[in-house]
Amino acid sequence: MSETATRETASGTPRIARRGLLLVLSSPSGAGKTTLAKRLLASDPGLGMSVSVTTRKPRPGEVDGKDYRFIGADEFKRLEAEGQLLEWAEVHGNFYATPKAPVLAALAAGADVLFDIDWQGARQLKARLGDDVASVFILPPEGKALERRLRGRGQDSDEEVARRIAAAAAEITHWAEYDYVIVNADIDASLAALSAILAAERLKRARQSGLADFVAGVVAGL
Repeated sequence: MSETATRETASGTPRIARRGLLLVLSSPSGAGKTTLAKRLLASDPGLGMSVSVTTRKPRPGEVDGKDYRFIGADEFKRLEAEGQLLEWAEVHGNFYATPKAPVLAALAAGADVLFDIDWQGARQLKARLGDDVASVFILPPEGKALERRLRGRGQDSDEEVARRIAAAAAEITHWAEYDYVIVNADIDASLAALSAILAAERLKRARQSGLADFVAGVVAGL
């Protein structure tokens, strides 16, 4: 049996080698996706965040290299032309993209990566990496909740809020393209559901590359 199939966790449970997982979260603006992503990351040390590149300006409190890599339009075009982007999309007049190299390295190392991207990026990621992707769409409990959350941020003008609400309506039409849908009426319940999805996806037989070696070792020890 291979060494990777026989390692143990701190609790003594066998750690079976597996390929990493790409967990994609999408939602209309204001549905709580970013809050859920931050809480999931804080509660699960085995999950890392994919850092996108974007051509938009940083918002108050955002840190370059942590929240996003903020780049110019010329650099974005260069990365896209050189095939260094796994997916990209134009949202509200700005470009967002996922660098390819760190994601592929994480998958090969058995690491799990969380993505906060829109339906365009999710569709491209699914088309390119297929079974490595588990996608979740976050819905608000009702339409007015979106407007309240957007206005509650205090970051956007009335015109910008109206534009985001219109964009949200279009975004919601893509819910059926996702593997899972969570209605975010309660943040704690939504986090529990998201954690359950992540746990189940990690246990999928096809994702556990070391399972055959592990099972062979169990049988040999009978």
